[in-house]
Amino acid sequence: MNLSAIDWTIVVAYFALSMGIGLYFTKKGGENIEEYFLSGRNVPWWLAGASMVATTFAADTPLVVTGLVAAHGVAGNWLWWNMLMSGMLTVFFFARLWRRAGVMTDVEFAELRYSGRPAAALRGFRALYLAIPINLIILGWVTRAMIKILTISLGLRDIDVAGVTVSGEIIAVGICFVITVAYSAGAGMWAVLWTDLVQFVIKMAAVIVLAVFAVRAVGGSDALKAGLATKFGSADAAISVLPVSWTTSGLAAYAWMPLLALFVFLSVQWWAAWYPGAEPGGGGYIAQRIFSAKTERDGVLATLFFQVAHYAIRPWPWIITGLCTVLLYPNGIGPTQDREAAFVQAFVDLLPTPWAGFMMAGMAAAYMSTVGTQLNWGASYLVNDFYKRFVNKSASDKHYVSVSRWATVFLFLASIFVTMQLDTVEGAWKFLLALGSGTGLVLILRWYWWRINAWSEISAMIASFVISLLAIVGMRGRFPAGDLRTDAWVMLITVVSSTIIWVSVTYLTSPEPDSKLESFYQRVRPGGPGWRRISEKLGYGRESIPGGALAWTNWLAGIVAVYASLFGIGKLIFGEYLTGAIMLIVAALAFGWIAKAFREEDASERGQRDVVKPAVVN
Repeated sequence: MNLSAIDWTIVVAYFALSMGIGLYFTKKGGENIEEYFLSGRNVPWWLAGASMVATTFAADTPLVVTGLVAAHGVAGNWLWWNMLMSGMLTVFFFARLWRRAGVMTDVEFAELRYSGRPAAALRGFRALYLAIPINLIILGWVTRAMIKILTISLGLRDIDVAGVTVSGEIIAVGICFVITVAYSAGAGMWAVLWTDLVQFVIKMAAVIVLAVFAVRAVGGSDALKAGLATKFGSADAAISVLPVSWTTSGLAAYAWMPLLALFVFLSVQWWAAWYPGAEPGGGGYIAQRIFSAKTERDGVLATLFFQVAHYAIRPWPWIITGLCTVLLYPNGIGPTQDREAAFVQAFVDLLPTPWAGFMMAGMAAAYMSTVGTQLNWGASYLVNDFYKRFVNKSASDKHYVSVSRWATVFLFLASIFVTMQLDTVEGAWKFLLALGSGTGLVLILRWYWWRINAWSEISAMIASFVISLLAIVGMRGRFPAGDLRTDAWVMLITVVSSTIIWVSVTYLTSPEPDSKLESFYQRVRPGGPGWRRISEKLGYGRESIPGGALAWTNWLAGIVAVYASLFGIGKLIFGEYLTGAIMLIVAALAFGWIAKAFREEDASERGQRDVVKPAVVN
């Protein structure tokens, strides 16, 4: 890619803007660790929501989607679209509770909900586990993707530095990394949030422009559908949003998505499996943004905005470009026939000045938004949940901010090592995630059932880890490589077995002391039948969950609204205007229901606040 002076000016201006934001917020972010990690819990919903979306738009995301679409058509995205149902649970069942908890990290929740040494051990272990292996592998993964982008787009050569040959791509991505570390370490969450907003706007604009140029390059939408029909057998097989089709003999799944796998994705995986950014019951950097929100309402709206943008709006530019690459690069890129790299090759071949520079700034933004969050998020675990909790409990705010900045730098340096060793840890990614493959139900129920204790969560983690590994070994060779039935059976075996184990452990161990349960309930007020014993003892009576029955209808309405928006936008893009309009009307009605429910809930909560808090019944 030959970048002109104008292109390079755009890239440099983007870097300067990012650094300027970091410098502007350095003083405010350094006041204390609550400002550093949570922006003083004073963030409006639109900023917190935009940050969630920006964080999950990493450098590797459009490449992965391009690969899925090239291999399976639009419906290939169900491998991650199914997680919307878990995301909507977070919106209507957990966002309020996370905000009420008043913790700094989701890991800190362990000692708010549980007591004694098991709770402390759980908190310390999860802090180190999430901050170091999980966090560093994510950082290494997105850094490798950025190196691939720079290798193809700029064709940088090796450079001699003091007699040592250094890859030009490593130097280029290192510049992005160092700038991100500078503003993340200096200003903390304030810089991360505001740079996320700027970065999201830049990278979305860039990928939309690329999609337009890609469609033009293949001759327009009609030519695109005709070419896809040749590749996939029919245009519907390529552009259908559903991984199933109706045949003369009934419902049939596409060969790449067996019905068993589809069943597991839609009915089990979304609530049973822990995955960064889509944790059952919320958690991770999504919870971090909720903690930073001004109010409970801001936390809910931020998370709702994230679900809409993440699933319904953001994917389409990637999908359109991915479909075009099937025609533009039918054999992929290079000797390995890399389908994912076709996304990068497309903007190298198609974008003129100044859009080429804008795209390079957008890819840098995609990389830096994820890195900034991962560094701040990981440092919050190391400082709040390990150093401050177990090493130095009584230092000054200034000291903890200083340690937080050094923790951010430490994660940066450690991620460099992981990036260089990525070829040896790609397998470890699935190995580490196996630890949480069957823990989803206990992470959900710990909010709504008083009987869950620390041993429930610990046993679920251990059982899921061991059983999933045994299941992977046991299923080896039963199906062809890449067959999703293997993953489906591993998931089912792990979920069923680990659930039996942690439920048994729950009843075989003592419940948490009533004093701990009562303090948790008074702070969070989760309500529901699972807390009836505690709520009645405290004098609250039989409280419903926040939102009551409306929470369930809102959850269903949210799923309908987002999927209808997703499908409707797709129909409009491919010229099916009537169907697209009907789907968007359905989405509007579902969103209208949610808005009405919010108004009714607000009125109900205002009435409850006027009631005097009941006395504790001894």
